[in-house]
Amino acid sequence: MALERSLKRTRTELGEFLRSRREQVTPEEVGLPVGKRRRTPGLRREEVAALAGVGLTWYTWLEQGRDIRASADFLDRLARTLKLDAIERRHLFLLAHQRLPAEPGKTWCSVPPLVHRLMNDLPTRPAYVLNLRWDVLAWNHAAARLFGFSEHPPEQRNLLWLLFMDTATRALFDPWKAQARQLLASFKRDAARAPEDPAINQLIKTLVKVDPDFKAWWAGQDIHGPCHGIRHFHLKPLGAIDFEHTSLIVDEDRHLRLVYYAARDTVQDEAFDHWLQEGQTPVA
Repeated sequence: MALERSLKRTRTELGEFLRSRREQVTPEEVGLPVGKRRRTPGLRREEVAALAGVGLTWYTWLEQGRDIRASADFLDRLARTLKLDAIERRHLFLLAHQRLPAEPGKTWCSVPPLVHRLMNDLPTRPAYVLNLRWDVLAWNHAAARLFGFSEHPPEQRNLLWLLFMDTATRALFDPWKAQARQLLASFKRDAARAPEDPAINQLIKTLVKVDPDFKAWWAGQDIHGPCHGIRHFHLKPLGAIDFEHTSLIVDEDRHLRLVYYAARDTVQDEAFDHWLQEGQTPVA
């Protein structure tokens, strides 16, 4: 009932939004002749209806704020017809459905300069940036020391690959099995957002072939939400050390998130800081 009331309130706003965007699109932009007797700016309703693949009456009712239901497929066609950008498309879905549209996943490989600055402002707190494939795109000094990202060639700087295929990373996560299964279940959530991404599919295919644990666990149905909580590590010569960790979205459109770690208590925090100072600054 609450959703019905909310949709009713936004129907008028939806109609006004569609009219405003329709008036901003010229016939030339959609391949239509201009004509000499056009009395209104932009496109006519019948033109939008034809280009979006619906009847004129149905589209007219939509602009008039009547109680009709528009499918996600139609809204996507309408967004393309009206030349909506990403922000306008999301606004259209919020007005029509009260929820954001499904976004096609895409592996992105560049990090905004400001995110680099943010990580460098946290020299003693491990932080790194992952894309949807879990490639480690950028990291700060503390993350380089903790995870050894700088020691691997670019094609192997993938958190999932390191977790299953790198001896040092497996030894770092202690206990390994429970944490590896949890991380893999979280990765499944991200992979599901990009089922056609060739880079993600190739990573999965390769790990299924080379690692029995990955193969067995990938066939399971465990799914975890965004990674946060406690991560257990074993560091020489510190021994066991626990980190709280969380992930922050830094670029929603490009599916980039920053993963941030902090030692769980003051004693472990001071021990980790001392360990960092003993190491040489790596090249990131």
